[in-house]
Amino acid sequence: MTVACGSAAGTVSPSGSTGATRTAGAAATGTASGSATVTPGPSVKPTGTPTDAPSTAAGATTTPGAVAASDCTGTAANRTFYGSTAAAVHWTVYCPVLPSGWYVDGGLYRLAGGGRLVITYRGPAGARFTLDEGAWCTDAAGCLPPGTDAGQTAFGDRQGTLIAMDGGSFAIAVDAGHSISWQLAGDGLDEATVRAFGAALIAVGG
Repeated sequence: MTVACGSAAGTVSPSGSTGATRTAGAAATGTASGSATVTPGPSVKPTGTPTDAPSTAAGATTTPGAVAASDCTGTAANRTFYGSTAAAVHWTVYCPVLPSGWYVDGGLYRLAGGGRLVITYRGPAGARFTLDEGAWCTDAAGCLPPGTDAGQTAFGDRQGTLIAMDGGSFAIAVDAGHSISWQLAGDGLDEATVRAFGAALIAVGG
């Protein structure tokens, strides 16, 4: 999957492929799948102007208590993807620590407009979930998936809103409606699994 979303971008390939590719200013093609389907390119460009200015690696700060990307589930290329993003943005980047049987299905990041990371994981029986982080949504409603509020639950070291989605799976949203927000959206995952995956997210040190 290749992306072109601003001045700098990177992609990550599924674990079974030859590894991640990193590009700058490449043409947009492909899709990161899951219940929160994301199509790279103009269709995912924020509709507003985030209040957070784009950050650079030189101006990035390390999140207190963050750990090395080596603790993230996936290949060395997947972990480099997280580490590179964390080093280049000013908001906290989270990665999952998952049980065996889960692997990266695709992902991308861009630095323009405040920075965005999106990555999808595939697991047993075709289950998936997608992480959206950073300036990925400027809609006042927070780009929440259709569903009902199911209370609070952990999203790493933060508290998020658990959403019982209309399709039967669950999502966790943090700071929805803000210029920087985080969301984990499941596909084929029950409430207990989504809560567990949310609690197991770790902040990545740049």
